[in-house]
Amino acid sequence: MTATTVLTARALLLDMDGTLVNSDAVVERIWRRWAERHGLDGDEVMKVVHGRQGYASMAVLLPDRPMERNLADNARMLAAETADMDGVVEIAGAKDFLASLRGLPHALVTSADVALSTARMAAAGLALPEVRVTAESVGASKPDPEGFLKGAAELGVAPQDCLVFEDSGAGIAAGRAAGMRVVGVGPRAAVHRPDVLVEDLTRVRVEAARSGEIRVSFR
Repeated sequence: MTATTVLTARALLLDMDGTLVNSDAVVERIWRRWAERHGLDGDEVMKVVHGRQGYASMAVLLPDRPMERNLADNARMLAAETADMDGVVEIAGAKDFLASLRGLPHALVTSADVALSTARMAAAGLALPEVRVTAESVGASKPDPEGFLKGAAELGVAPQDCLVFEDSGAGIAAGRAAGMRVVGVGPRAAVHRPDVLVEDLTRVRVEAARSGEIRVSFR
């Protein structure tokens, strides 16, 4: 990335955890306890779980376990995560970044369900975008592109005209599979070679262009 990089798009699609909200403290607590219960190495588990729905992470980590058990376990995990907001804060610059998107086409595309995404955004002091694609909205978890494609469809924008903001390998892969350019946010994104990488959202500026496009600059 040069001193200032500029991209244009017609819509922005935003992941939540790790991108707008720092929920790492909760994710670590919940998933390391899960790893211990199942005799798995916590560090290896943490390499898998970011960006995916819980049942999809479990399917990777316990490939021989029936999916119905993963789904039931995931429901319990979601309840535990929704009840634990200790340490949940905004990613630096997220509040101002979301404010700059008012009146511009954008959507939240998250692997969290409605209850968890609502609770975490509130805990971080962030306003929920009007258009939201949550776990209930899709049949497949990231890295499947379904969520991002649904977000684009909801906004009436072609996939190639969308810009994705993501932090995880699964999310970046999903954005690419949807045919979208991807902005990586934070250190987790760096190893997955997004189109643009920023330390946090204080490095992003958004403005409406006369053409109807959104001009996004990074520094």
